Amino acid sequence: MSIPFRMVNAKPTRAGPRPSRPLSRRVAAALLAMAVSVLPACGRAPAETRLRQQVEAMQDAVSQRDPRGFMQGVAADFQGNGGMDRDALHNLLRVQVLANASIGVVSGPLDVQVSGDTARVRFQAALTGGSGRFVPDRAQAYEIDSGWREEDGEWRVYYAKWEAKL
Repeated sequence: MSIPFRMVNAKPTRAGPRPSRPLSRRVAAALLAMAVSVLPACGRAPAETRLRQQVEAMQDAVSQRDPRGFMQGVAADFQGNGGMDRDALHNLLRVQVLANASIGVVSGPLDVQVSGDTARVRFQAALTGGSGRFVPDRAQAYEIDSGWREEDGEWRVYYAKWEAKL
């Protein structure tokens, strides 16, 4: 017995009843309400929160041996210890990456003081470096005092002083 052509090319039908229009409209209305309620959360984070995130991103870049990533948070007119400028800081980071297979950064709590589009961040940090084995070959603790400003919506450090502790 042969199957008629119409049945061979027929599309299968859905099992079960179709959802009613009022239910789908209610679902759409619920999704729209959820989207509208989430919009205020998509706004810009407070200045201090964004600054803390930037400091953390820069510390992560050092730990990941990424000088370029770190330098994204450094202002063009940066000034550091002994008149160090942005280029000298970048070179210092490159040297540390070349000299150490592993770099670690552990920082203490950040003391953040925001005033408009500028801020001051003070903290202590321990930097480690070495071959990447279990125990670091070198370690040094620093007290860091830094000045930040917001440029094009991003926080960038424009000055930093650090003093070795220990």
